Amino acid sequence: MSKSDKDLAVERVQTGMRMEKRMVKVLKALAEYLDISLADLLEGIVLHAFEGQSPFSTQTLQQIARLKEVYGMDYGLEASHHLKESSPAQKEGESDAL
Repeated sequence: MSKSDKDLAVERVQTGMRMEKRMVKVLKALAEYLDISLADLLEGIVLHAFEGQSPFSTQTLQQIARLKEVYGMDYGLEASHHLKESSPAQKEGESDAL
């Protein structure tokens, strides 16, 4: 048995991170599709990214495209580092005037 075949004991921590709402919906749906937890999905994505590899098969990428359409995630890699949080009033379509 190789070292990579053995379970690796780790300590997990709770995070308080915030992510774009539609992206989270796609990630949750993808985790459900793959029958894994959201945390396992994110850990897998990060481990693959750190090695410069894609974590997804062609079939999974096609499913991601469908989920992005379903949840209105109409942006891609070009939006990296350009997602800015809107104010609560803008989120609800309210004006700044009282």
